[in-house]
Amino acid sequence: MSLVVIGSIALDNIETPFGKVEKIVGGATPFACLAASYFYDQVKVIGIIGGDFPKLELTFWEEHNIDIEGIQIAEDRKNFFWSGKYHNDMNNRDTLETGLNVLENFDPIIPASYQDCEYLLLANLTPTTQQAAIDRLTNRPKLIVLDTMNFWMDIALDDLLSTLKSVDVLTINDAEARQLSGEYSLVKAAKKILQMGPKYLIIKKGEHGALLFGEDQIFSAPALPLADVFDPTGAGDTFAGGFIGYLAKVGTINFPNMKNAIIFGSALASFCVENFGTEKLKNLTQEEIASRVQEFVQLSNFQL
Repeated sequence: MSLVVIGSIALDNIETPFGKVEKIVGGATPFACLAASYFYDQVKVIGIIGGDFPKLELTFWEEHNIDIEGIQIAEDRKNFFWSGKYHNDMNNRDTLETGLNVLENFDPIIPASYQDCEYLLLANLTPTTQQAAIDRLTNRPKLIVLDTMNFWMDIALDDLLSTLKSVDVLTINDAEARQLSGEYSLVKAAKKILQMGPKYLIIKKGEHGALLFGEDQIFSAPALPLADVFDPTGAGDTFAGGFIGYLAKVGTINFPNMKNAIIFGSALASFCVENFGTEKLKNLTQEEIASRVQEFVQLSNFQL
């Protein structure tokens, strides 16, 4: 049984107070699949790249036991491109340029060898593309996790609401939760969103951690205070990949395991922001991950 990740594969120009990089690998898929691969050895990827995408990156993914059969290559077209600049607080950024290029007409093709999908991560794409991927699977996966953003709430709300009926877990940030629900209180927002279809809701709060709602329970996960945050671009996608990767590893979907998955996803995301792009995620050890998870445990461990 496999874990399938569907999303964008980008080349990014990023500027932060710590420096500037050009044409670095980005997009949702690279962060998510690398994070998931630390917990599960049957990660498979669906996406599209242009002729200018560095093929050595695909070789590296294969070395992480990531199946790349589902990646379409359009040699005669340019890769999806994004350029952005972060400000001093790193919570705000300006998008300087976006080139959809090969992503503009992306149609997710599901290879026959991917039909054993048991865990599906739908990273940020158009809601219709996410729904198409679900519809093309012969059997419904055991768990479907969907990530989305305010842009689709602005221009494709009806499509998004329709797709939400097909998923188990939705991950969005606090501003997006408020926009989608029309409620300022995150508790009230969660109640409304869970009525839209998902069984569980994760509200990401950046440097303030994350909230998990489901089964009439709430869990608040801390964020690890870091001395230096070099690049937060892929943190949310890394979180999602670590989250679903952990759940695929344990194999049982319930609220206690969801709580643990959030901590493991947060741990991977805390590594991600310590360098530009996916660089920090490429060569982690299990010992480093276990140690980072314990740091999260200690943040909120107390006795009465």
